[in-house]
Amino acid sequence: MVVKASPTAQVHRHELITLVARLRLLPAVYPFRYFTTDGALISYGPSLEAEHTFQPAAGYVDRILKGEKPADLPVQAPDRYELVVNLKTAKALGLTIPPSVLGRADEVIE
Repeated sequence: MVVKASPTAQVHRHELITLVARLRLLPAVYPFRYFTTDGALISYGPSLEAEHTFQPAAGYVDRILKGEKPADLPVQAPDRYELVVNLKTAKALGLTIPPSVLGRADEVIE
């Protein structure tokens, strides 16, 4: 199951993580690291701690206020994504994470 980034998922993340773990129907992938540190199995998404994650937004606002059309501004995407695996949760779910995935992880929580 893929959990999308949304205010609802963020606000209710503890309940969501608990429910998914209790049902044991599907492994879930979450959008941000803080889901995994809160007990989720795996997260893959943009690094929110990377330097300058939100700083370009100020430049966009400045350019728009100076008269540039938003449609003319280039689309920006995060420049760093991170994969975080929670081995404690994997063990509790009876799952084995392949070494190839662990080797690619930016962080492994034990």
